[in-house]
Order: sequence, then structure tokens, then C-alpha cells
Amino acid sequence: MKRGCFVTGTDTGVGKTFASAALLHALRRDGGPAVGMKPVASGCERTPQGWRNEDALALQAASSPRPDYLLVNPYALPEPTAPQIASALAGVKVELPTLLAAHAALAGLAGGRVLVEGVGGWLAPLADGLEQADLVRALDLPVVMVVGLKLGCLNHARLTARAVTADGCRFAGWIGNAVEPPGPHSAAYLDLLRAALPGPCLGLLPYAPGADPAALAANLAPG
Repeated sequence: MKRGCFVTGTDTGVGKTFASAALLHALRRDGGPAVGMKPVASGCERTPQGWRNEDALALQAASSPRPDYLLVNPYALPEPTAPQIASALAGVKVELPTLLAAHAALAGLAGGRVLVEGVGGWLAPLADGLEQADLVRALDLPVVMVVGLKLGCLNHARLTARAVTADGCRFAGWIGNAVEPPGPHSAAYLDLLRAALPGPCLGLLPYAPGADPAALAANLAPG
């Protein structure tokens, strides 16, 4: 994690941004810098400063030093849909060199410690012909997976971890995020996840709608 990481999820809506913000605060516990990046974000609101995405703003707020928004989110796409569709509607071409340049600038601000949050699940493309794995390999980052703890998560988690390693990327571990109140078999699900996944559990985030990610950073041990 000293050189940052790439955060993916088992699906859309599993709390990648919440977990990423908490992880940024955990990385900063040693007093060092750490900044977030959302390379491509669809679903933005127009502001006096330009298009802004809620997830990217959350990562910017959790960063220290606080980077310029255009570095955090080089591609802010208005429509709340898949990036391939959103970029076509916006008349924008998402290109890897632009993402690499923004990451390099962020790395310069934070001594290389940049947390990059992906889109949707692992196999959701960033653009036509540009997979998330392409960006991860270009940046040589380890991958942290956020597991939305709910019925079906074991299958989604195993498939995602398998896809990450099959794409030649390093699976660094996973974070369990309770996206619904714990059920009677929650502990058993966690045991199955720990046994099945090829990397360690880096922490568990409780079901806490509206919680401040900084308050839950102590639940994570990024290493």
C-alpha cells in the first residue's frame, strides 16, 4: 500500500467509495499523505466549477493534501450510466494517457500513495477497448476488493478475485462492507469468504448508513 492501490468491487452499489474514503483515512494514520482518484465517473452534477461527481468529491475530501478536482476525476461524465454509454453521450473519448498523466501528478503530491477507485465491478470497461485491468497493469498497482456483505456475495467475491488474478493483476486483499443489517448467518459468510479468497481480509465496515468514513478507518488495517 506504500505505492497506493486500486479499489474494485463485487458489483455496483457495494460501497466502494465509502470503503475507499475510509481506507484513505487509514493510510494517513501514520501522518503521511494519501490521495484518492476516480479516473472515470458517470453521473455528475453541473456546478459553477464544472461537472462534479459525488464519489469523486468524497475521495477528494478524504485526501491529504487536497488535490485539484480535475486530477482526482479527469473524466466527469454527466449521465448516470455505464461509462461507455455516458462518454458517447457526452462526446468524450476516455484515453489511457490522460489517466496516467493525472495519476502521475497525484503521485507527485502524495509521495506515490494514490488510491484509485474503479467503476462498477471489475469487468465493467472504462471505455471501448479500455479495461480496468489495463489501467491497473499500466500503474502496477495491487487490487483491493470491496465485498458488499449480503446474500450472494460469496459467488460475486470469488468470481471477481478469480478475474483479477486471471488478468495478471495482484490481489492484495478485501474489505467486507455491510450493505444491509447483519443476518443470522453473517459470521458464517465471513468465515467462508476468508477461506475462499486468495488474499487477506483488510477489515470489516459495519452497517452504518450516513456514517463518516473517517470514524470507521480504525476498522481497516491496510498494511
